[in-house]
Amino acid sequence: MKIGTENRKEVIAAIVLGIIAIVFLGQAFLWKSKPAQEPATAKAPKSAKKLEINSLDPTLRLDLLKASEDVKYEGNGRNIFRAQAEPLPKPVASPLKNGLGKAIATAPPKPAGPPPINLRFFGFESRPGEPQRIFLSQGEDVFVASEGDVVNRRYKVVKIMKNAVEIEDMLNNTRQTIPLTQG
Repeated sequence: MKIGTENRKEVIAAIVLGIIAIVFLGQAFLWKSKPAQEPATAKAPKSAKKLEINSLDPTLRLDLLKASEDVKYEGNGRNIFRAQAEPLPKPVASPLKNGLGKAIATAPPKPAGPPPINLRFFGFESRPGEPQRIFLSQGEDVFVASEGDVVNRRYKVVKIMKNAVEIEDMLNNTRQTIPLTQG
């Protein structure tokens, strides 16, 4: 009768691995030393305070809540509700001087204003009993919308007229009338 001892090398390797596993398990469970108990003192060290914070005590710590309330968020000036960062202000050049050493008055630069709405209005769709819908394109994208709909998460269709459509840019709060284009 064979009991699996045909290959002597495999049997010896299995016995050695079993002994190593027993040693590691014994070390992990039986021979683990207990931490030394520290005597209680009148004043707790700072390390004990850190230990208290990370403990599993469910008591509400009002002192920690008060400390977190006093923190004021400064931020870095970025508006998280805009897709693109606002352009940095251009540095102000030193005033120009004429030959007499006096500054020449220059007009401040005019703001560029909001960008134009780059949608193209190219058609209608109307079915009996349904609101009128229009076709708008921006580059390769085509949008179908009716009054009150938001297109491309930015432009709101305010009013549909016979030969034009009024669009509101919700990021810049500007309105523009886009005429119906042929072809």
